[in-house]
Amino acid sequence: MSRKKKIYKKKGRIIKNLTRDILKIFNNNNSKHFNYKQIASILEITNSDGKTQILKKLAELKENKKIKEVDRGKYQIIKDEKYHIGTLDITSNGNGYFISDDFEKDIFIPSNNLGKGLHNDTVKAYIYKRNRSNKLEADIIEIIERNKTSFVGVLQMNKNFGFVLCDNQKMYVDIFISKARVNGAEHGDKVQVKITDWPENSKNPFGKITQVLGKPGDHNTEIHSILLEYGLPYKFETEVEKDAGSLSLEITKEEISKRRDMREDLTFTIDPKDAKDFDDALSFTKLKNGNYEIGIHIADVSHYVQPNTILDNEAYNRATSVYLVDRVVPMLPEILSNGACSLRPNEEKLTFSAVFEINENAQILNEWFGRTVTYSDKRFAYEEAQAIIETKKNFIPENISITNESYYVSDVIVEGILKLNELAKVLRKKRMNEGAISFDRVEVKFNLDENANPTGVFFKESKDANKLIEEFMLLANKKVAEFIGKEKNKPTNKTFIYRVHDEPDIEKLAALQNIVHNFGYKMNTLTRESTTESLNKLLNDVHGKPESNMIETLAIRTMSKAVYTTNNIGHYGLAFDYYSHFTSPIRRYPDVMTHRLLQHYLNGGKSPKQDDYEIKCKHASKQEELASKAERQSIKYMQVKYMQDHKDEEFSGVISGVTEWGIYVEITSNKCEGMVRIRDIKNDYYIFDEKQFAIIGQSTKHSYQLGDFVTVKVKHTDLERKHLDFTLIEQ
Repeated sequence: MSRKKKIYKKKGRIIKNLTRDILKIFNNNNSKHFNYKQIASILEITNSDGKTQILKKLAELKENKKIKEVDRGKYQIIKDEKYHIGTLDITSNGNGYFISDDFEKDIFIPSNNLGKGLHNDTVKAYIYKRNRSNKLEADIIEIIERNKTSFVGVLQMNKNFGFVLCDNQKMYVDIFISKARVNGAEHGDKVQVKITDWPENSKNPFGKITQVLGKPGDHNTEIHSILLEYGLPYKFETEVEKDAGSLSLEITKEEISKRRDMREDLTFTIDPKDAKDFDDALSFTKLKNGNYEIGIHIADVSHYVQPNTILDNEAYNRATSVYLVDRVVPMLPEILSNGACSLRPNEEKLTFSAVFEINENAQILNEWFGRTVTYSDKRFAYEEAQAIIETKKNFIPENISITNESYYVSDVIVEGILKLNELAKVLRKKRMNEGAISFDRVEVKFNLDENANPTGVFFKESKDANKLIEEFMLLANKKVAEFIGKEKNKPTNKTFIYRVHDEPDIEKLAALQNIVHNFGYKMNTLTRESTTESLNKLLNDVHGKPESNMIETLAIRTMSKAVYTTNNIGHYGLAFDYYSHFTSPIRRYPDVMTHRLLQHYLNGGKSPKQDDYEIKCKHASKQEELASKAERQSIKYMQVKYMQDHKDEEFSGVISGVTEWGIYVEITSNKCEGMVRIRDIKNDYYIFDEKQFAIIGQSTKHSYQLGDFVTVKVKHTDLERKHLDFTLIEQ
């Protein structure tokens, strides 16, 4: 039972936030009416005293014309066209925007109208027209629901109280801490703080320190701060580790008898050289009829992680592993992620497999899905598999060999890798011809010393070995989704977990068109086919050029976000009508759900309730987005750390962003991005021109435009804010 429910059941206690909770019910169901018993049931208030408080609040809200009595004892929200529910988006300069489906454009909120709303809060706003103009503005009048109440920052102590200055630039107020709520923290410590109250007459929210993280600038302190800022844990609680440790990891004869035994099939893994968890393996068998049997074998996490256990609840809450620059924060404890569920070489493993009979033209002739037991004969790093593909030999050069004691590989494995590469290229070509978009982005990686200090930057590019694995994982994900989602080319309406990707935003595409035109690139966005063709040509044309990262980033931003849902609309970017995530259950909870549902249907089970799974999909999508933000923050942190040692150097870069307060410059050689502030450009007075994506000098008319090449030098590095300031070297 939650603490909140306990409070509701204690007689004589005033129920906190009752007005807000009642209004939230009415606002979320603005066409429905409720009586006091229904509201009590929703809020799980069972005692007579609590119900009496609800009756009084309903009378008070009616008196204040917030609700109306539509029938005896039945109430409904009073709709007012000037009042709307939406999300608050705070900008880094302290103002905000009100985002609501009721309006086509976001509505500006001046800082004095924020009404104690914080970034991403669900709020109620009063919408009005600004003086003598038709432009709308918003005034936040009610906080419906806080998005978050825990923040990370630095404690600044006075004699009897302190303030936490939050790292998050969108947190526009400091949090007041009384001496009694410091929890052992000292002046200058980096801490996690939880907002407990925001008194009506106070400019600052009140809070308590829940965790002392360490001193600012310390590597582990900063990495843990990044995770906690997004509500992501960096360690497992003891009870979770204990639950994982109590699992039986033995592969019994009884369990093997329930599965398809594929231990004799040639099987191997291809992963990054520093990988520890191996989700997937490929098996390759040449059939007597000249075709090939190819198995995509995935760790059977659902065998070990059973529903409604401590371990399952933890995996669900995390929903994803988080990949930071210097570490992986796994979804599952190490005993599973790096042990029992990792498809390590020369070990029998329980797997869930998609097995296909494929001909020379990469056509799927037969398919089979089910639980298996497998044995990996070899582990390859991508570099080793790439060496085999390029040389077509069974000898891996010593400077490439990373994982194997012997540099020699059996001829049958070489044959398998080469044939799989051929088939993967056919699959990829077919996918591209059907309208898939090719985002082969270069990844920024860091060489780290033993103390996790960056000693160098290198770029990781996807080669044939990477694409080989990618294509067969895509094939498995697609075919599993089709197997459940359609029958005789018609949707089955069975509840399932889909990975969907909507079409690009039209306005963002138009903006991208204008930007790339300045670089001499053309786009045709009249039809879906011409848009896809133009995007692929653009990405191909910019590849390897100084402006590539900027344009690729802008192109990605035109895309809708891929999400998990039970409502299948297809995957635009991959050009698949049906697509799921099946291949990475060690690091993605939706894949665990996919495995469970697939087995449920293989067993002849009926379709479960869709709503229950849709809630889980939304949670997984949200956690994925938070993990992605944390990953980006860790890269920014490492870039700033790297640039601290290069303050005396000049760098060539490209202008990657233009704002009213300055230009962002991305260094070509290492992809580090920083800002040149307008006030620091001394040769003229510059003004931001939004239409031209430029700042323009008022005297000289000289401009600095998006995509221009410039030379910069590091002016200031801020590890805590993960921010770089550059000085422009004028030529």
